[in-house]
Amino acid sequence: MPANKRHQDREEKRAELLVEARRLFIEHGYENTSMASLAKAAGVAGNTIYWYFADKDDVLLAVLDDVLTEALGDYERVATAPLEDQVVWVVRQLQQMQRLVNTVHARAAHSPAIDEWHTGFHAIAEGMFREALAQAGVDHAGLDAEVKIGVFTVEGLLTHGLSQEEQQAICRRLAEQWTRPT
Repeated sequence: MPANKRHQDREEKRAELLVEARRLFIEHGYENTSMASLAKAAGVAGNTIYWYFADKDDVLLAVLDDVLTEALGDYERVATAPLEDQVVWVVRQLQQMQRLVNTVHARAAHSPAIDEWHTGFHAIAEGMFREALAQAGVDHAGLDAEVKIGVFTVEGLLTHGLSQEEQQAICRRLAEQWTRPT
């Protein structure tokens, strides 16, 4: 019997699974997305997913890596923008992925792999804050504290349902503090 489907490269099929997983995790949440529903959405048999991923956390890690890679590429557009714009950009990016952010925080307590990814993400984010603040001339002696203030501010903006105008005002005030002559 002739094959009805064209042969599909392993990496191409994996990428398709990740597109569907990302969509489902964002639309329905990690907890509400079963491996069976992912397989169905991707148009594969249920056990096929396990050829590509060990378990659902492995799928989540791959989705997170893809999202982070995209965001880091996009960040290059705003890396030289004023600090206010950079912080607002970070907040907006994380808000678009709010369900994934919540999932990472919830799963980190249960999955060493997710916890490790989360720790690595914070190291990257804090490194980016550190670089942006150093470029802006923030005093080296207070740099670590200022980085933490930036991270806590972003996390607070994600947690509390403020309007975009309120978020913008907070980011502006934070950037003014960082760039104010001492």
